[in-house]
Amino acid sequence: MAVHGGEPEPPEGLKAFGAVLKVFRQRAGLTQEELAPLVGFSRETVQSVEVGRRRPQQHFVRQAEEVLDAFGALEAAARHIAPRRGLARWFHQWAALEQEATTLWTYECRLIPGLLQTEAYTRAVALAVPPPPTEEELEQRLAARAERQQLLRRTPPVAFHFLIEQCLFERHTGGEEVTAELIDHLLACTELWNVEVQIMPTRQPDHAGLDGPMRLVETPDHQWLGYVEGQKTGQLIAGAKEISVMHLRYAKMRSQALSPEESVNPLRRMRGDG
Repeated sequence: MAVHGGEPEPPEGLKAFGAVLKVFRQRAGLTQEELAPLVGFSRETVQSVEVGRRRPQQHFVRQAEEVLDAFGALEAAARHIAPRRGLARWFHQWAALEQEATTLWTYECRLIPGLLQTEAYTRAVALAVPPPPTEEELEQRLAARAERQQLLRRTPPVAFHFLIEQCLFERHTGGEEVTAELIDHLLACTELWNVEVQIMPTRQPDHAGLDGPMRLVETPDHQWLGYVEGQKTGQLIAGAKEISVMHLRYAKMRSQALSPEESVNPLRRMRGDG
């Protein structure tokens, strides 16, 4: 991404889409404030998309296409937006589903979920796993993660639930300062009304998640899809039987983990707050 005047220059695809959106908005005689509720997003989002600072979600594109009667021009322009750099190639499909989500559930036993990571933690994880990234690759990963984290405060909101193993904090990835900042950040995230976090105790003899991490997403048309990931691979799961099993396991883990209210206690203890 080019830099101009100290700020990153938006990718050409994003700028082109934003320009097309602006033309059709003005053609319809609408201001950004007037368009925002019609597409279900904030005025700030409309403004950011028009100047190319923000990647339009598929729902945004579809709504704008319909509201502005854009003859397919917006959908065509969206297809020319390059995939986000900094994301693993096998993750692109799931990242697109995240942008559409009404509900997102995540169980993680390897590392803190990306949507809850701090920049320092993301950097520590990237540098810990061989092969080491180049500085450019690392910066792309950080930028992609920061963009994904906008979902936490998206309009319309997403209902998030995270199940996280306590041992991930006890590992102290990146060192004491990184871990302290990470815990503070996660505690702040639990204050968001649409974010629920449950900690799975390290000592838990009865554990329904022994097959590994999983994610579940609910789409705007109320379809549930799953995702599992391994070393250099990711798999999207759509079969009704498989999704049913994932729901069963996730529900069991929610009953085995500490409650959302109780989950803040081990985190505060690790921060030395009693």
